[in-house]
Amino acid sequence: MAGSDNGAMPVVEAQTVVAVPPDLAFAVSQTTTPVRYRWDPFIREQRFLDGVTRPGKGVRTFTRSRHGFTMVSEYVSYAPPSHAGMKMVRGPWFFEMFAGGWRFAPTEEPDHTVATWRYSFRCRPAAVRPVAHMIGRWLLGRDIRRRIAGFAAGCADPVVLAAARPRRPGTPGGRTGASASRKAPCSPDHPRAIVDP
Repeated sequence: MAGSDNGAMPVVEAQTVVAVPPDLAFAVSQTTTPVRYRWDPFIREQRFLDGVTRPGKGVRTFTRSRHGFTMVSEYVSYAPPSHAGMKMVRGPWFFEMFAGGWRFAPTEEPDHTVATWRYSFRCRPAAVRPVAHMIGRWLLGRDIRRRIAGFAAGCADPVVLAAARPRRPGTPGGRTGASASRKAPCSPDHPRAIVDP
């Protein structure tokens, strides 16, 4: 985890290795509600916007975090099974900018994947930015570590894997759905962190 307040935006990053191939790891990361609630400790509510029912570049999503903050984000990249990226369109007042990217790469061990999740942000107002960035790096860093740990657990959860397999790239019938509200958290890390993808 690194960041600087001297002109550069703070960056937080977390990484884990999961015992599934990259296409399945990517598919798990893109599961939607209610299955997503089994592994994602950040989300309280999430849905696609504009009548869209599956992720893709330019698609917008609404997310309510466990903290109660809401954000509308847009996919700026969507390239299964290697990566997906997003940017904030509208969000909490204290974020001037927020963006994130999730990458998935094969390891030397067959059918294993290294997942690397990175977020960058800029806080406002400028007068309190150094302190806000220090706090933001700590809070967001804690949340992303909890979230990627939940993802790793999801990659070992038979229910999550069963839901993700139809969504693997190149698999007929792969599609995603949307939901308006969260039921009960199922993550082992609950209580728990924006953001999607």
